[in-house]
Amino acid sequence: MTHIEDTFERLEHQTSEGAQELKPHHEIVVAGGPWPELEGEGQTMIINMGPSHPSTHGVLRIMMELDGETVVRAKPIIGYLHTGMEKTGEELTYVQGGTNVTRMDYLSPLSNELVFATAVEQLLDLEIPERAVWMRMMLAELNRISSHLLFQATNGMDIGAVSMMIFGWREREEVLRVLEMITGLRMNHNFIRVGGLAADLPDGWQDAILEVCDIVEAGVADYDTILSENPIWQERLMGVGVLTTQQCLDLSITGPLLRSTGYPWDLRKAQPYLAYDQVEFDVIYTDNGDCYDRYRIRLYEILESVRIVRQCVARMPGGDYRVQDKKVTPPPRARIDESMEALIHHFKLFTEGFRVPAGETYASIESPRGEIGCYVVSDGTGKPVRMHVRGPSFYNLQAMSPMMENRLVADAVAIISTVDPIMGEVDR
Repeated sequence: MTHIEDTFERLEHQTSEGAQELKPHHEIVVAGGPWPELEGEGQTMIINMGPSHPSTHGVLRIMMELDGETVVRAKPIIGYLHTGMEKTGEELTYVQGGTNVTRMDYLSPLSNELVFATAVEQLLDLEIPERAVWMRMMLAELNRISSHLLFQATNGMDIGAVSMMIFGWREREEVLRVLEMITGLRMNHNFIRVGGLAADLPDGWQDAILEVCDIVEAGVADYDTILSENPIWQERLMGVGVLTTQQCLDLSITGPLLRSTGYPWDLRKAQPYLAYDQVEFDVIYTDNGDCYDRYRIRLYEILESVRIVRQCVARMPGGDYRVQDKKVTPPPRARIDESMEALIHHFKLFTEGFRVPAGETYASIESPRGEIGCYVVSDGTGKPVRMHVRGPSFYNLQAMSPMMENRLVADAVAIISTVDPIMGEVDR
């Protein structure tokens, strides 16, 4: 192992103050023999990009070895959030679990809730009503829209298109207002629960959702006009951070990163769940595997999600929004004031929870960042013995090293942005 590698390995475990200068790692050779070594020439240094503030892309640290402004190699360092959500999940009942997992990918909380509820329902062998299926699908797509809108905002800000921060937040606020109208909260909803949902759709939900679909479509058209053909935008993103399909498969990378390499893998099509096999939508993919393609994929995925949401509004079935099973479903609130049995049932459900048959299962869905999975092991009690979440951001972060090699530091910023990592999902 060379001196540089020794230093790189040692500095992985400590925060560097300033820059660490290293000895020359190569000899400059020209015709007629090597040049005399000049002071500082041919040297590399190791610097830290981050840990950055949570208001950016979470507490992420990138260790970079630089030759001038060129990245020789880079390594993402994680573990600064210490949320411990998986271990916490083993101390919570299945009723309380949704409150925990919804905070992992805090930009797509409904995806977290959906995958957890689906896993527990598999262990219970529970089939939810048709209305609950379509409500879950509609909410998941609204959440995908809000997540991709925030990506458009922060991606523009990171790369210098500052006005995009305003435009992206503008449409996202409208989507969050609709989610608040339905679930009661803008984020971290705890609305998708084992057996169905927390409540039915409120009065006026159809008009509110269709109106926000029109607003989002107009916003996406604005983004496309502002950015897609902008020569500065293209120069900053095209050919930057290139990934191949094989690299993605080797690193278990999914979502827009994988689809940007020409591999149209989307669990909504490949392994349909909910009612995705009953709606029409296209899987958006490209062939270049660069930052520009990842931007475009997320832009046009917003339009496909709008398409799905409109179909959900038009085809929303009637019936109940949750199973009527005393084991997992609380009684109607009106009954609590009328029946002692209902009061006891409500109290026991929210204090002790319900028991899940012993066994293990894995459920996976397509979140805005790729495949999110939930592995649950039950011993027959009211709490899981083991809960593990396959967070797509954890795997997607591995792509940063190959994408940053031999690129400029300025390109590293664009690469981090188009990976779109959520560190709450990484440091579980």
